[in-house]
Amino acid sequence: MHNIETLNKFLKDELSATETYQQALDKLGEEAGPSESEDLVPIYEAHKDAVSSLQALISRLGGTPCEDSGAWGTWAKIVLGGANMLGKKASLKALQEGEKSGAEDYEEALQDTELSSDVRSLIETKLLPAQQAHIRTLNRLLDAASE
Repeated sequence: MHNIETLNKFLKDELSATETYQQALDKLGEEAGPSESEDLVPIYEAHKDAVSSLQALISRLGGTPCEDSGAWGTWAKIVLGGANMLGKKASLKALQEGEKSGAEDYEEALQDTELSSDVRSLIETKLLPAQQAHIRTLNRLLDAASE
């Protein structure tokens, strides 16, 4: 049960990330050059892939995957909406903060001694490395962005 709750929390975060990136891509696509969109699309796809992996593992463990991002998704939309009004750099910063928060959640989960080996493996081999790669991409985009 504990593992399923943990996975569903991560699933909500990943669903929120896909919604947020979709919104960012729509917004940045209007303003930014194709380079930002080209960099953000793989991150969006990686979050969609994480959603699929989490849903599959939750089902395999006998749980029911949650279907929406809940309050966190609503909050992320508000933050990104505000950032969008402030411009590209603020939007990228908001995405970066979300990625850092996600990475911290995964690192924290790895400290949990009750975590099953398949959950731990998914975090160590897929979810956390992807999150860290997203942070590096966003750092690079932020360094290149000028307001």
